[in-house]
Amino acid sequence: MIVGASVIDLHIHGSQSLKAKRGVVRSIVQRVRNRFNVSVAEIGGQDTWQLAVLGITAAGSDEVTVRRVLDRVGDFIENLHLAEVGAVDTCVVELPHEDPLCTDDPEDMGDSQDPDTEAP
Repeated sequence: MIVGASVIDLHIHGSQSLKAKRGVVRSIVQRVRNRFNVSVAEIGGQDTWQLAVLGITAAGSDEVTVRRVLDRVGDFIENLHLAEVGAVDTCVVELPHEDPLCTDDPEDMGDSQDPDTEAP
């Protein structure tokens, strides 16, 4: 399994209150969630009027696809023109996972024989 995470710094120009900033951030978060199959959360800057930091995560079966999705999310946020996109940091990692249904060992395939009975 491949997991990718992006951290995106946003500067919300003209925001004069936390309430105004939250409205912009909420709009961005909802639009990203509706458009892409990713998780999004505000992970920093909650107490500032013009700074927000978004954390975005995606999972998939190959690195290229996950990285492409995260790049497209960053481009999408920038094209919304609701906030200025600052630094974007992305990390993609492969998590080890063994599929219990895919095995080359015939003993692990699951015998239909009752375990309480002995083999002849």
